[in-house]
Amino acid sequence: MEDREYMALALSLAERGVGWASPNPMVGAVVVKDGRIIGQGWHEKCGQPHAERNALAACTQDPGGATLYVTLEPCCHQGRQPPCTQAILEAGIRRVVVGSGDPNPLVAGKGIAQLRAQGVEVTQHVLEEDCDRLNQVFFHYIRTRRPYVVMKYAMTLDGKIAARTGDSQWVTGEAARNHVQQLRHRYTGILVGVGTVLADDPLLTCRIPGGRSPVRILCDTRLRTPLTARVVATARQFPTLLATCCPDPDRRAAYEDAGCRVLVLPEREGHVDLNALMDELGRREIDSVLLEGGGSLNWSALEQGVVQKVLAYIAPKLAGGRDAKTPVEGLGIDRMARAILLNNSTITQIGTDFLIESEVGPCVHGDC
Repeated sequence: MEDREYMALALSLAERGVGWASPNPMVGAVVVKDGRIIGQGWHEKCGQPHAERNALAACTQDPGGATLYVTLEPCCHQGRQPPCTQAILEAGIRRVVVGSGDPNPLVAGKGIAQLRAQGVEVTQHVLEEDCDRLNQVFFHYIRTRRPYVVMKYAMTLDGKIAARTGDSQWVTGEAARNHVQQLRHRYTGILVGVGTVLADDPLLTCRIPGGRSPVRILCDTRLRTPLTARVVATARQFPTLLATCCPDPDRRAAYEDAGCRVLVLPEREGHVDLNALMDELGRREIDSVLLEGGGSLNWSALEQGVVQKVLAYIAPKLAGGRDAKTPVEGLGIDRMARAILLNNSTITQIGTDFLIESEVGPCVHGDC
């Protein structure tokens, strides 16, 4: 096996940390000696040992003189865990092969420099693009201190998210709906508006056995969420944040008594300022958010520039209806030249439906 093959194995190990490693990155590591794999590991959960230490601890023989393959530059600082460079040096590793550099200012090349200063050979940029893609969330969060926001919706081929009566069960098939549950496990938070709560009374949890449910975040400018709503009734079981502009402490107290954490935020054009919300979520170490809002909240999020990725599940069916709801509503653009540009799109068939994944362009309205 060559460097790329060992790194591919490390990447597959890193993916096992999905949903559990955040707000840390997903990292995998493989130890190779005399052409044989003698140890492997990944960062299993935030607060637990990093991938390098897990791989070294799993070694079936002395790792002295071995090569360590790791998807992300080893840390060299004391955080929740001691520095991995220290463990690498103590183990006598001869060579380290790295996929991505770590943008964390506490690392950012210092880990590699420290290893080289101690005589360890370091090879960089192996499967770097794949390693970078794995940690899009971490890279965005560590650079901006804001969550990576993924806007997700399901629609028919003619662009409807519900029938003209409002019925929306179900737009897509079971396979696509199961895929959404994987997203709820993957991302740290899930965001909806009060309109979705009033219309659907969703629970917003992950229904995968053994999966991790996201922190539930509700945008409710005027506190219209019923105290009987399932998200409020289960707030002591699943962390729930209620973002509002309501200044009345007495009205907020009822939600706090139910177990919700109420965030009082600035108002923007009659609604919660989503940029202020993102700043607050970042301070709470919520590194990623799955936006499952209705058309109004989706437009606000796009218009305010807080969305990084769009996931559109498209069902091969037609609903019709001039007043049937669409995934993005609001005021909308005034000229097609100002349409929000999406880049790097991919299409995947999931069951009978299709998933289009796109990144939101850096120029929000396409005219910069």
